[in-house]
Amino acid sequence: MKDYLDPRNAEGMPNLADSAFALDFLISVKNGIRNYGFAIPETTNPELRRVLTKQMMEALDLHGEISDLMIKNKWLHPHNFKDQYPVDLKGAETAMQIGQMNLYPIDTDRGGMFATPNE
Repeated sequence: MKDYLDPRNAEGMPNLADSAFALDFLISVKNGIRNYGFAIPETTNPELRRVLTKQMMEALDLHGEISDLMIKNKWLHPHNFKDQYPVDLKGAETAMQIGQMNLYPIDTDRGGMFATPNE
């Protein structure tokens, strides 16, 4: 049985983690843009409307930057389903594999690798 807390068994994880963080960030920015879109028409104060509009425009710019980063790193293929499908499938398979891992083994002694007390 592999010890998944051992760094030796984390091969490929930095790239997977980076792509997951970028996707989460992109989704959060999209939600923010959507929320600005709801808030701006409901706002009666002209100054507040200007501030919200400026923030929404900055969020749109940030969305573009994150998308460009993801496209450059081949984590996102927004215009090519044939290239995007394997990326999404790999992400789903990885999530399923992580869900099946025994991440919390009974023996938590890290053998000096981490400051984890013995029980």
